Amino acid sequence: MRLLALLLTTSLFAADAPKTKAPAAPHAPEPPTYLTADTAGPDFPLQGEYANEKMGADVIALGDDNFRLVLHKGGLPGAGWDGSAKIEVDGKRDGAGVKFQDKIDSAVLADGKLVIKSTGMVLTRTVRHSPTEGLAAPKDATILFDGKNADAWVDGKIDPRGFLEANTKTKHAFTDFTLHVEFFLPFKPLGRGQSRANSGVYLQHRYEIQVLDSFGLKGLDNECGGIYKNSAPKVNMCFPPLQWQTYDVNFTAAKFDKDGKKTGSAFVTVRHNGVVVQDNLELQGATPGGAFKTEVPAPGPIYLQGHGNPVVYRNVWVVAK
Repeated sequence: MRLLALLLTTSLFAADAPKTKAPAAPHAPEPPTYLTADTAGPDFPLQGEYANEKMGADVIALGDDNFRLVLHKGGLPGAGWDGSAKIEVDGKRDGAGVKFQDKIDSAVLADGKLVIKSTGMVLTRTVRHSPTEGLAAPKDATILFDGKNADAWVDGKIDPRGFLEANTKTKHAFTDFTLHVEFFLPFKPLGRGQSRANSGVYLQHRYEIQVLDSFGLKGLDNECGGIYKNSAPKVNMCFPPLQWQTYDVNFTAAKFDKDGKKTGSAFVTVRHNGVVVQDNLELQGATPGGAFKTEVPAPGPIYLQGHGNPVVYRNVWVVAK
């Protein structure tokens, strides 16, 4: 952890043979998926966000007693991080805690505290909540899901906990609107990349705001808060899994003349857990995966993408403009 030590001291990771058809490779088993903290195993309580007044840290559970530590100078993303380069260190379970070690320095996680050996700096586990979690719909809103029924959705299904399952679209189509949606990601410690709690919120079934367990990751356009194939989030605001998160979206549809020729782009602003991650972004056309592959002068539904993961939604409402 050479960089870690520096950071802490300055401001405080045969051609003619008959051809035969090769046997199909066996499918890798699906990584285990956990829906509650009680069933998530011993690694889950160690994963999470840690912070003090000078630094923030993400501790990511990677399964089989493996972890990654991601350090942010100044504080957590959206809460003090100064945008400088992150420090990443791998770690391994050590008794009831985790030890992160390289040739220069080490850090130990135990009892809700992360301690940096070289300086004695202590970061304490914290659980953040979006400031718009549970936000009440205004009087002029259309309630899309409040836990009572899924009548606003095509083949909408409610899970046993009372949440709306992914893989459904609204019966009504929308043009310009603001949208509030809350989502809950399962814990898949052995999942990697797009297999780690993948879903998506599609605006007009054309433009995808990615939904993914990208807690502590790089913050790419195919990670949480990104507009797929358009724009990475300004900051990775993804909370750890098994925690409610929010999107607050302001969307303006593309413009067309009377002959159907496009005269203006669609624009979107996205607040992820209360922080602006897309700021009046000009969309460069429909994103892959939606039902509508092109932009046309017609409204479209809101689609909650089903991608084989038990991502669920609640408190979904829209205000048409």
